[in-house]
Amino acid sequence: MFKIKMKGFKELTKVDDALSLLLNNLIKPNLDYEEINIEDAYGRISYEDVRSNVNIPPYDRSAVDGYAVISSDTVGASITNPISLKIVGEIKAGDDPKIIKEINKGEAMIIYTGAPIPKNSDAVVMAEDATYKGDIVDINKPVAPYQNISKKGEDFNEGKIIIPKNTFIKPWHIGALASAGIKKIKVQRYLNIAILSTGNEIAELNENTEGKIINSTKPLLKSMLKSNQCNPIDLGTVNDNVKSIEDRIRLGLQIADMVITTGGTSVGNYDLVIDAISSIEGSKILFNGVRMRPGKPTSGAVVNGKPIIMVSGFPVAAIAAFYAFILPTINFLRNTKEEPIAKIKGKITRRIANIAGVKTYLRVKVRKEGNEIYVDPLAITASGVLSTLTEANGLLIIPENVEGYDEYDEVEVDLISPIDS
Repeated sequence: MFKIKMKGFKELTKVDDALSLLLNNLIKPNLDYEEINIEDAYGRISYEDVRSNVNIPPYDRSAVDGYAVISSDTVGASITNPISLKIVGEIKAGDDPKIIKEINKGEAMIIYTGAPIPKNSDAVVMAEDATYKGDIVDINKPVAPYQNISKKGEDFNEGKIIIPKNTFIKPWHIGALASAGIKKIKVQRYLNIAILSTGNEIAELNENTEGKIINSTKPLLKSMLKSNQCNPIDLGTVNDNVKSIEDRIRLGLQIADMVITTGGTSVGNYDLVIDAISSIEGSKILFNGVRMRPGKPTSGAVVNGKPIIMVSGFPVAAIAAFYAFILPTINFLRNTKEEPIAKIKGKITRRIANIAGVKTYLRVKVRKEGNEIYVDPLAITASGVLSTLTEANGLLIIPENVEGYDEYDEVEVDLISPIDS
């Protein structure tokens, strides 16, 4: 495993190696389910394979407005040589297929989109390919067997999986569930993730903030957890005291599936989180510091297979750690795949240097001028500059083996909000 010794931290671990270490030491929790109405299921995660218990459509039905016919009656039909059929009925969407009479050779029925196909009919002539005159229709174009017919079970056969297990439920899933007559669905319970802030200098919004730093990282992380279908549990803020930190982490391990700590991870006299975790039986410190910027202090541990991720108290560094470590751990624990991220390529507008062996998460502003896409770097070192987050609409991840980019090099950016034009 690639590690680089550095003053301050004993060793800095490569990001990918650190994440592998963490995931390989985890024990996945037993995630129970809750049963909810499908209208409330958007964004939740399916607990099991959801199967259709009916055929969709439930019968052969017309895919167009037109005329239900026997296809062999239309062979050779053309505008100059139309074939005349007798109209013997009309079928609308919603009509009971059990009471619709059959058609015979030389006959046709007027039919509308979604209506059941009558017995003996095996095709539908589109309305624009026929001429209707009283009780006679002239067919101007032949149809093949089953042309313009949606077959029974064409969308979903009875027993077919509509939503696989461990899938984020999308609006189209809900539409399919409704079509199948499914009213309720089992979904995973939310992962419970406890967040603890540490530091004598930290103050919450409802506290006296004079001479203190307002805790912006915790509400930021809580909102990111909520947006990723997790339940954040606030463990509050504790001062720089090993026993206080240990007690609060123990509580988090009892009530949550994961614990996140903010602050108290960089090297110094008040960096006590590692010591606190080491005091807990069954604990194992996996890495202490990683080769990334911002977010070098990010550290990882497990207690009896349950993850503890320690991130910087600076919000920008915490966000980088969220994407690099917290979100992959969440997906691992609940067996979900990472949601696809919109990406775009553009020309970087100034030279960017990267430190060898360091993975950099650079906030950028992507904009469009004419037919060109430009990528403006906003900051590369400042871990706590919130203004770069509000201005940024993209994240440029620079791999460890890339020394940097020259002005107007093409780069690929993860989009986090719309592009300015």
